[in-house]
Amino acid sequence: MREKLEKIREQALAQIAASDALEKLNEVRVNILGKKGELTAVLKSMKDVAPEERPKIGQMVNETREEIEKSLEAAMKKMERAVREAKMKAEVIDVTLPAKKNIIGHRHPCTIALEEVERIFVGMGYEVVEGPEVEKDYYNFEALNIPADHPAKDEQDTFYITGDILLRTQTSSTQIHEMEKGRLPIRMLAPGRVFRSDEVDATHSPSFHQVEGLVVDKNITFSDLKGTLAEYARELFGEETKVKFRPHHFPFTEPSAEMDVTCFKCGGNGCRFCKGSGWIEILGCGMVHPHVLEMSGIDSETYTGFAFGMGLERIALLKYEIDDMRLLYENDVRFLKQF
Repeated sequence: MREKLEKIREQALAQIAASDALEKLNEVRVNILGKKGELTAVLKSMKDVAPEERPKIGQMVNETREEIEKSLEAAMKKMERAVREAKMKAEVIDVTLPAKKNIIGHRHPCTIALEEVERIFVGMGYEVVEGPEVEKDYYNFEALNIPADHPAKDEQDTFYITGDILLRTQTSSTQIHEMEKGRLPIRMLAPGRVFRSDEVDATHSPSFHQVEGLVVDKNITFSDLKGTLAEYARELFGEETKVKFRPHHFPFTEPSAEMDVTCFKCGGNGCRFCKGSGWIEILGCGMVHPHVLEMSGIDSETYTGFAFGMGLERIALLKYEIDDMRLLYENDVRFLKQF
């Protein structure tokens, strides 16, 4: 039995030393230590050993098993380390090379323009306020001094959901919500998406964005309106920009005006961009109609205010000299990266 154990040990160690792959080491482990392995067979034959010899033989079997297992473990670790080192050499990474940048798109020109507009007015003390896109007819029209039979209601081509619920046609409805809260004075800017039943072309879309502003306080005059918007125009289009106010009509303001700025391409001399006039229209404005104040619960004898509104897409088109509004909605990253 001793000779047999010694032979098994020598054969196992020799096979382990000669193995050049993990699979061969596993074969040695199964053939020697497995359920049907040679060493296991010796343990099963212990019943044939004389009782007085069994302790010695058992100890020899355990020592042989322990030696083979240690040799297997050492050989496996050495082989795994060699395999890992070979893999690392084959898959070497040059950490000095610049990493590949993830393509995450680009900021939209309307977003850039809106952030610039918000920066200017927040710097003047305005608060940016958002309102619902699905609105009641009352807030979108009636509270803005546009009753059911008013022509302006037909001109806006509204998307109605029910007889009283619609997709807002202007962000002016947000101003009514703020005035109804009764927290005076008010200095707010209301950007957001609006909807009108327009055909898609170079200058129209059924969904676009507006930015509207409102100031309500004591002793607010048209001079405050002119000074505020003149400063806004200089901040947005350049210090040399001049403004011009033309009389107009809006149901919710009185008096009302449209504001033009000197063409920032020709400096007011006249060019193709401004169609030779030297001026470009950018927004509508006016003093808040006393009826609008009263409907929102504000005493028009004590408080006055002014409001203004502009199309965000128009600001982006003018600022970046884009000649087709549809380009803003195609989301072509080659176009967006220009801004």
